[in-house]
Amino acid sequence: MKKHLLLSLLSLIMLSALSFSQQALFGGANIISPEVNPDNSVTFRFQAPDAKEVKLTGDWMPAQGRTPGSELMTNDDKGLWSFTTAPLASDLYSYSFTVDGIRNTDPNNVYMIRDVATVTNVLIVGGGKGDLYQVNDVPHGTVARRWYDSPSLGMKRRITIYTPAGYESSKQKYPVLYLLHGMGGDEEAWINLGRTSQILDNLIAQGKAKPMIVVMPNGNVVQEAAPGESSLGLKKPTMQLPNTMDGKYEETFMDIINFVESNYNVIKEKPGRAIAGLSMGGYHSLHISRFYPNMFDYVGLFSAAIIADEKVKSKVYENMDETLLKQKNNGFKLYWIGIGKTDFLYKNNVEYRSKLDEMKFPYVYRETEGGHTWTNWRTYLSELAPQLFR
Repeated sequence: MKKHLLLSLLSLIMLSALSFSQQALFGGANIISPEVNPDNSVTFRFQAPDAKEVKLTGDWMPAQGRTPGSELMTNDDKGLWSFTTAPLASDLYSYSFTVDGIRNTDPNNVYMIRDVATVTNVLIVGGGKGDLYQVNDVPHGTVARRWYDSPSLGMKRRITIYTPAGYESSKQKYPVLYLLHGMGGDEEAWINLGRTSQILDNLIAQGKAKPMIVVMPNGNVVQEAAPGESSLGLKKPTMQLPNTMDGKYEETFMDIINFVESNYNVIKEKPGRAIAGLSMGGYHSLHISRFYPNMFDYVGLFSAAIIADEKVKSKVYENMDETLLKQKNNGFKLYWIGIGKTDFLYKNNVEYRSKLDEMKFPYVYRETEGGHTWTNWRTYLSELAPQLFR
């Protein structure tokens, strides 16, 4: 009797659990959002029967001053709000909803990316450069999160490393791109927001880029790892941390190079090394490449935060002209600078280019529309990677 009662109780629990899971799967209207239409317009939908106003905000919309652009959505008689864009250029886009003044993600789109402390939905419009950001039917590389010892910082640290398709079975030595994130980012930024593995997989498969290893470190020297991935637990991300852009990262960068060159089958000479970064990472790339002036044959500055703070005292930032000249005289293959016309760092980059021009320091300059955005930085990586290691 007791045995039958126990079995009945277990059956009831299992049925309840199954019912709950089925409710999670099927308990709601089948709303498609976003929906990419044949003409590359996109329809967004949001169910909110009690809402008075719902707005859509997307990074393709012109900004309204310092506020992201938004559009009012239309409500049908059942509380389903919708909005259809004009045809969009092929790209990866992020968006969110604002419901009666409160920001919301799209409950019908599971594809989201964290940027510092904000989570945003994303979609891809294909038929152009957006195809580079898709997972296509091509050979795929491997993305690993490794922990390495940083003797200079006295801690174990987490790093993201992409190895191209075939690396594990190959005996060849590969070149390395060190790819650095901006302020508020971490070792997850480029692989998630930047779509690094998709871009490299696709460019390599098309024969446009050489097979290479891409190393994406954490540029915050006080962090073991990205928020939620360290011994601090599920701590809220923050934009600026101690020792940000004070020279400490540049001084200790050899710990990263030493780890990579001790653990991966790589070219350990200047022709096999490249360094590039966005914003703060562009600042780091500029200074690392001149602080170690015979280390990299390829340098990429994406919307570089070329900001001189007189309060910061570090040997890294001393004798800048002298070390740039040394870097120039040592020779390199490519020094690439890219920035958007409306980027708040545009003037800083103009001034830096004037300095390079006076020194007859060779560089390639790429100017795009838009500002300080991942839209631009993905484009810059897509354009720089094919020029590396040629």
